[in-house]
This record gives sequence, structure tokens and C-alpha cells, in this order.
Amino acid sequence: MNTPAKNTVCLWYDGDAEEAARFYAATFPDSSVGAVHYAPADYPAGKKGDALTVEFTVLGIPCLGINGGPGGKHSWAFSFQVATADQAETDRYWNAIVNNGGEENPCGWCKDKWGLFWQITPLALTQAVSDPDPVAAKRAFEAMMTMKKIDIAAIAAARRG
Repeated sequence: MNTPAKNTVCLWYDGDAEEAARFYAATFPDSSVGAVHYAPADYPAGKKGDALTVEFTVLGIPCLGINGGPGGKHSWAFSFQVATADQAETDRYWNAIVNNGGEENPCGWCKDKWGLFWQITPLALTQAVSDPDPVAAKRAFEAMMTMKKIDIAAIAAARRG
């Protein structure tokens, strides 16, 4: 028997935790779907035999999806931040989320179709906004503020001035 993680992120879904977990596992490396646990009896958000919880991993982070019904909504207050190496990786994750029923949000944030927020953050952006030259950092930051999906070339150009 595997020892459970000491800390697991528990995410609330309205009946589609397994679909979400399978999407994340197919989209991100070091991600997988583990056990699906079925309700032993009827409950307020479902019936006996419905998927109640789903164990999954996203980018190495253990998660548990619970099909708790329509009462729990995700918010900006919790998000996954995904560090990307280049524009191709940034585009791949961003497009996977947005083109699967999600939506674009400002400054590298997007929301998946289940309402969970993601920050698709190129390492080049992190480096640019923390540039030791405060003027270069400010230019990069101001460029980011005009974007939805981060454009690494535009960030680099702004950083250079």
C-alpha cells in the first residue's frame, strides 16, 4: 500500500472531476490519474455508484478531485502556476486550456472549463520583471500588463527598451 502524501490539493468539481483529471494528465508532464472512488450511497450531489473522488497528479503535485456539486466555485485566490521554458511550451499549455472550453485572462492567466485558474508563466517573464535594472524590469512589467497569453519576444524587446 502506498503512503498517501502529507499534503494534497483538494479541488471541487460539479460531477466532472474525472474528466478534468484526465485532461490535466493528457496536457501536462508528470501528471496522471490514479484511483477513482465511487459513492457507496446517495449523497447531496450525486447517486450511489457515481464517481465521488478522483486521485490525480498535476505536474508532480498530488490532487484530489471531489464531485461536491454546484456549490463550490474556483476563484483567482487559488491557481496553478506553470513555469514554461519557451514560447512553444507557453503556447501549448495556454492553447490546450483555452481551446478546451477555457477562457483567456490578463497577464498570463487563463481559466479552464471547470473554472480552475492557471498562470502560464514563461521563465523569461520572471527574469525580465526581476531584472536588476529597475527601468528594464518596469518596461517588461508594463508590457506584460497589456497581454493575455505572454509573448516572450515582446517581453524581451520591452526589457531591452
